Amino acid sequence: MDVIKLLEAACLLVPEERATGNDLTVNDVWDHLTRDEWDVALGLLEEFGDFPALPFAFWENLATTAEQAGLERSAAWCHWRSYETRNGIIRAELTLRPAAEGRRRTPVSGHGVLRPMWDIGNRTPAGGPVLDIARLWVEAAPLLEPGGRALVRLAPLGPERWRHVRPGRVITMYEDRSVAGTAVVLDARRPAVMSTA
Repeated sequence: MDVIKLLEAACLLVPEERATGNDLTVNDVWDHLTRDEWDVALGLLEEFGDFPALPFAFWENLATTAEQAGLERSAAWCHWRSYETRNGIIRAELTLRPAAEGRRRTPVSGHGVLRPMWDIGNRTPAGGPVLDIARLWVEAAPLLEPGGRALVRLAPLGPERWRHVRPGRVITMYEDRSVAGTAVVLDARRPAVMSTA
């Protein structure tokens, strides 16, 4: 399937009444498609994803389109949102420890590559902490420097173990035995009802 057909299929999955804060609609996307501006259309469709409950197929179509177009970051983002459709959304404000105080001396990749461990309050029978792994996506930045602060999204490898996490909770990030950063949870939503249409 070519890129244009995949974008057209993704357009059909967005309800017409949806608009972004900029009042963009699916008709705007169609206008760009008719002018063969498929890269602009892809970017606009990604913006529609800020609304909850877009179907899994929407994100999979966009991911495939981005892969075929060689847009690696867009493809990674669409796969990320596909994961969130199935498993829920966790957003937080993360502050990394400064390089002088922590192990990390280089920036964190912002595009879901890092899989740090998190203390989210789970405990062993003896009362010790159990660390859970979640991939990390930095919003609106390709990197996060040591000592930096940013809004992030987390994709837990065991989402069911994170169901108790609520906004306001402070969670701790580890890359080894030392604390790498702390985050305040801003949003923790269960997955919407799955739709494959």
